[in-house]
Amino acid sequence: MHARTEEILRHLDANRVVLRAAVDAVPIGLRESRPTPDRWSVAEVLEHLVRVEEGLTRLLSLRLSEQAAALQPETETSSVMSRLDHARVIDRGYRVTAGERVLPRGEMDSATALAALERSRGKLRELVLAHDGIAITPVTHPHPVLGVIDAYQWLIFIGSHEARHADQIREIGATLT
Repeated sequence: MHARTEEILRHLDANRVVLRAAVDAVPIGLRESRPTPDRWSVAEVLEHLVRVEEGLTRLLSLRLSEQAAALQPETETSSVMSRLDHARVIDRGYRVTAGERVLPRGEMDSATALAALERSRGKLRELVLAHDGIAITPVTHPHPVLGVIDAYQWLIFIGSHEARHADQIREIGATLT
């Protein structure tokens, strides 16, 4: 496996562990409760993460397939992690309003959302592994806050986005308990 593929998968896996620990710290009976009427519940945060990951997996799959003929073997082995400002993404002091398509709709309880996240992560991992050893830097798409970012940065974003919402879940848990 290429070093960049391994690095991306480690980042995704590490942040999933952080997310699960945050969820597990909130008692099951409180995961569907909003801390205040204007804030999301743990279940709603998880549903948002499902919508983001599923949507980005579809988007990246489409963009990568559109440019497949032009993509070359990956010759770089340097880290890609510094290509996205992880600290900026996880900074909860910087408010970001989610787009309409990724807003939770109250369609999932926390258990359903966790199961959906596992399924979506499986599809994302398949996509990453299908492009193992291929330079995906030329594949770009605009992010509403970060500007135009490449496929590596999008994959890093997915893990960092989970870390951001793990912090949110810890805040929710602290408020509810």
